[in-house]
Amino acid sequence: MSTPSPREALLQRAVAYFVDHGVRDTSLRTLASEIGTSHRMLIYHFGSREGLLTAVVVHIWKRQQAVLEALTDASPTRPRENAWQLWQTLVNSGATALIFELSAPAMQGAPWAESFREGVATWLERIGGYLMAAGADPERAEVLARMGMAVVRGALWELGITGDREAADRTIRTFLDDLWPAGPVG
Repeated sequence: MSTPSPREALLQRAVAYFVDHGVRDTSLRTLASEIGTSHRMLIYHFGSREGLLTAVVVHIWKRQQAVLEALTDASPTRPRENAWQLWQTLVNSGATALIFELSAPAMQGAPWAESFREGVATWLERIGGYLMAAGADPERAEVLARMGMAVVRGALWELGITGDREAADRTIRTFLDDLWPAGPVG
């Protein structure tokens, strides 16, 4: 494993801080103090608070995309099992509250809104392609990909609010058992 660049190391520390504490109205000065750097270094690497938050969104999406790709590449004929593993990884990542906290301003035009849109488009393309490879026709694959993302978002939201992991797991398991292909469907 290679050593992260100074920018990437700062980004990783910022993400970890935000996962633990939320973004709220945290200034670059406060964040810098908390993660052991200066606000000037944050400005140098990210330009502004909005630039940093955009980088946070991109970082989270890339990390989740890497998990999705690793699962689908390793077991291309096991869509249901892979979807369950992805759910487990998302829940255990600890980033759910941060994603929801940043998604609300994105809906209002925050600078990182495009990063969310690109992430969603990439996931739809990847999951839809994966389902087509498992035998689903293109229209069904797109609908299942969108439904899957919507159900996961809803279950993550509910889990974040209620803390009821058993109920969230049951929701995802029922969705997968009832609608997701177990293997090649063609």
